[in-house]
Amino acid sequence: MASTLVAVFCSLLAMAQNVDRPNILWIVSEDNNTDLIHSYGNAFATTPNIDKLATEGVRYTNAFSTAPVCAPSRHSLITGMYPPSMGTEHMRSTYPVPDFVKFFPRYLREAGYYTTNNSKKDYNTIDQLETWDESSDKATYKNRKPSQPFFAVFNLGVSHESSIHIRQDSLRHDPAKVPLPPYHPDTKEFREDWAQYYDKVETMDQQVGQLLKELEDQGLSDNTIVFYYADNGGVLPRSKRFMYESGLHVPLVIRLPAKYKGLSPHKAGTTTDRIVTFVDFAPTILSLTGIKIPQYMQGKAFLGTQQQPPRDYAYGFRGRMDERIDMSRALRDKRYRYIRNYLPHLPYGQHLIYLWQAASTRSWENEFRAGRLNEVQSVFWKPKPAEELYDVVADPYNINNLAGKPQYEKVLLRMRKDNHQWLTESRDIGFIPEAILYQRAQRAESLYTQAQQEKDMDRIIETAEMASSRDVKHLPEIINRLTDANPSVRYWAAVGCTVLREQSLVAKESLLKLLADSEMAVRIAGAEALYNIGEKQVAVRALGESLKSDNPFARLQALNVLQTIGDDALPALEQARSLIPADPKLEDYNARAAKTLIETVPNR
Repeated sequence: MASTLVAVFCSLLAMAQNVDRPNILWIVSEDNNTDLIHSYGNAFATTPNIDKLATEGVRYTNAFSTAPVCAPSRHSLITGMYPPSMGTEHMRSTYPVPDFVKFFPRYLREAGYYTTNNSKKDYNTIDQLETWDESSDKATYKNRKPSQPFFAVFNLGVSHESSIHIRQDSLRHDPAKVPLPPYHPDTKEFREDWAQYYDKVETMDQQVGQLLKELEDQGLSDNTIVFYYADNGGVLPRSKRFMYESGLHVPLVIRLPAKYKGLSPHKAGTTTDRIVTFVDFAPTILSLTGIKIPQYMQGKAFLGTQQQPPRDYAYGFRGRMDERIDMSRALRDKRYRYIRNYLPHLPYGQHLIYLWQAASTRSWENEFRAGRLNEVQSVFWKPKPAEELYDVVADPYNINNLAGKPQYEKVLLRMRKDNHQWLTESRDIGFIPEAILYQRAQRAESLYTQAQQEKDMDRIIETAEMASSRDVKHLPEIINRLTDANPSVRYWAAVGCTVLREQSLVAKESLLKLLADSEMAVRIAGAEALYNIGEKQVAVRALGESLKSDNPFARLQALNVLQTIGDDALPALEQARSLIPADPKLEDYNARAAKTLIETVPNR
């Protein structure tokens, strides 16, 4: 009898606790930045449901994804961690996280919440199936027990990048009236892609309205905190995948019912310029639901009972994007965006098969090759500066780089210093070439654990900064580091020689020795540097041999270098062709890069 009474009491206590705990509804759209939302200042956009939600909630004017592409950003959302600390920055990857890192909805589930995901995951690591009670395109909070609180995610894919790949028969938004950003040429393809994307965002907004109506019809609005946000910017070229406002600045609207207004410092119907980023979302949800935030999380709760002081910066990163290797980091405060490019010899517009499915991308490339672009429109197709600095208030399109202007030197030096501090404090393992990371991932320890233990991390980052600076004063030390004990240091030293091109001729003998390096990533970087000082035959021979490696990311690195050298890549084409499977379903990033190489070498 006593045990029965205890059970009844515990059940009643749990029900009472559940009544007090808020439901959480996440509505996540794909690939749209703030410029596509009417309430963020674009009168051409048609988003009445999101705009209405903003009048009932709080609109965040400084919300940012951590990466300008979905999978790495979603990793931040689900873990509360920075992917460059975890080894999960590259698009895409499946490197595991340490055992102590749980996908955060699991904490809610363990606390009695009913957790559902409908339905995209794409977390850029090995899935944790115990995270959700339901995860499918049928998943719904309606299947929970009576009075059980829920955390429900609905992903709206209608606005995904792929939505502009096939032209619609008719368009609701007039292409002739589309506002074009100054970096895009005024072509038929751009106007139609833009108009079609505005249509897709309008449809997405209608789906937001349907989800909110369903919540209201269920009588749950007064007990449910609603988040609406986009998973990254996009979708036309120079937005998604790129480190500008267009790629990282996302809409975020949060509506708290009156009974939970004490969990937010902001009143309904207002805006806030507090900087929030995707690493902050997981700890914020735990804070809102009364669950202790794990110490390992790198984010800061901005709502709830465990709120933390505002952050000074939103940190962003860019690693490999599908088959194209690149690397940048970014800081954004309330006025300036700072971007550091670590492979500045590469153009922004590297040929990426998925990006080139958009007619606008192909049109832009054609206009560049025909010489019909102005200076601002041409920048995308040229090598990058080592550093970029933009006044986001005066220059929302990020086209006027202030990095070399004396009046902004103090800002530049401050953000450069703070970027370096972030990289070292966060143990950014992205500075280790992926071909080496891939080998390390076969060990028992996670890449996160290895990053914490990497004794040379500061030296690796320092070498990358010297290598990417384009400053010849660093050349003697760069040459010295070509023989460093750490392979990642040797890799970046070789990159530094590539960046300085002919000025690195004095490093020839040291670079030749790298062709016998124990690490394929270093051999390939050495071959690239040798090519750029005129040692073309020996370089191409080494690159072709690298395509025989059993390391897929070494092969990809070599393919990326071969893509930059035009007709000189001819001797390696047969080996590249062997990387393309007969069955297209088996195609991987090696195959994509090999296809592009074979199709674009002029005299193949």
